[in-house]
Amino acid sequence: MRPAAGGRRPGAVMGSLVFLVLAPGTVAAWVPFRLTGWRMREPLFGVPAVRVVGAGLIVAGVLSLLESLARFAFVGLGTPAPVAPPTSLVVSGQYRYVRNPMYVAVVACVLGQGLVLASGMLLQYAAVLWLLFHLFVVLYEEPRLEAKFGGSYEAYRRRVRRWLPSAKARPG
Repeated sequence: MRPAAGGRRPGAVMGSLVFLVLAPGTVAAWVPFRLTGWRMREPLFGVPAVRVVGAGLIVAGVLSLLESLARFAFVGLGTPAPVAPPTSLVVSGQYRYVRNPMYVAVVACVLGQGLVLASGMLLQYAAVLWLLFHLFVVLYEEPRLEAKFGGSYEAYRRRVRRWLPSAKARPG
């Protein structure tokens, strides 16, 4: 079975990179740029430190996205895209702390941009994104994962929270 996994890995890596550009790239970079032109206004509440918090959210979000995509490609041997899903349930790395780190990361990136740029529009967009992600996860993704992975997904779901990371890792 090792050769098949190795043969699948390059396609999973390429697919994950394409997904990164098309999905998170559009939602967390292109749309915020179109909404704001990435022009900075006076800091929110007149507090420059808010920009530092925003920059931290952006960095954390980007690193989280990259880690998730690598984990999907190298551990799950697939991509986050429904057209090329992983062949195994990914429950390691940051997935031990939270079930949906990619969605959290995208919202963190948009929220961070809202804080850096002092854009109320981006802060509202981040809230709408979270609501849309929540509905998608609850109505489509979770039922699909339960159908595909059965009891192992249900056990994972009982151990790990959906949105807020737990302070301690939960072994798989």
